[in-house]
Amino acid sequence: MQNVNIILQIKNLSRTFGEQIALNNISLDVKKGQVFGIVGENGAGKTTLIKHLLGQYIAQQGSVRLFGLDPVESPEKVLAKIGYLSEEPELPAWMTVKELINYTSAFYPNWDHQYASELTDIFALQINKRISELSKGQKARVGLVLAQAHRPELLLLDEPSSGLDPNVRRDILSAIIKTVSDEGKTVIFSSHLLEEVERVSDHLMMLDSGEIMLLDSMENVLSSHHRLVIKENDNSDLKQLKEQFLSFGLFNCVKNSNEFVLDFSGDQKTIEKSITDSSLEIVSHRKLSLNDIFVSRSQANKGV
Repeated sequence: MQNVNIILQIKNLSRTFGEQIALNNISLDVKKGQVFGIVGENGAGKTTLIKHLLGQYIAQQGSVRLFGLDPVESPEKVLAKIGYLSEEPELPAWMTVKELINYTSAFYPNWDHQYASELTDIFALQINKRISELSKGQKARVGLVLAQAHRPELLLLDEPSSGLDPNVRRDILSAIIKTVSDEGKTVIFSSHLLEEVERVSDHLMMLDSGEIMLLDSMENVLSSHHRLVIKENDNSDLKQLKEQFLSFGLFNCVKNSNEFVLDFSGDQKTIEKSITDSSLEIVSHRKLSLNDIFVSRSQANKGV
């Protein structure tokens, strides 16, 4: 029986398109009240994963359960609890904002008309304007109203702020924070804008070529990743360093002039001791940002 606090449970999910592996043995749980960030390059599998959550793809292998239900077998029950916003929301161009809000409200018994009105005011939307007259940023704001006004249990955002100006992105991030802090709802947030993911997410999955590269709480990810620069000496070379420190969590190592840049995941004191015990001199040490971690791990996976 599924834990009632688990909103999403994915077990061993795999999918291919021809010979292309889109998702490879993905397993994860998302709990109620979490802001779960999904990051990865274009083609990493983010949107394919989200389409499984929406019931648009049938799992070829493995299983997907949202609220304890299969989104393919029970789409009405699942989708009624989801607010969804994509990078390019498909909105009927001939409708006015007001008409679209009224039309959409008919599909949701829990639609909160007062809340929808508050959101249109917050986002400074002109409700009598046609969708075709709106900018990309205004359309994103309309999409956010539609995604939130029925007060869903899960807010599902697929690259929602891609290509938008900072003000619109701020509105989207503020909506995420408000959804969680005020209402205790759950957010799954896919983006390649890593600073935004780092700012609002408390849990993280990093995808690369359809595989999980990293899956942990944001706190653990940021606290456990370190970059140490060490001086080159007569007894050090790249291959040797990789072999020597692999067991201490080394995942990437590059040579820069007469220094080596080593990226680790693990306990800081243990890592530093392993280096000094090897008679190597540490020049500098710092924590890595989420962007640093993503770039470094991606380079390591590609053998760059």
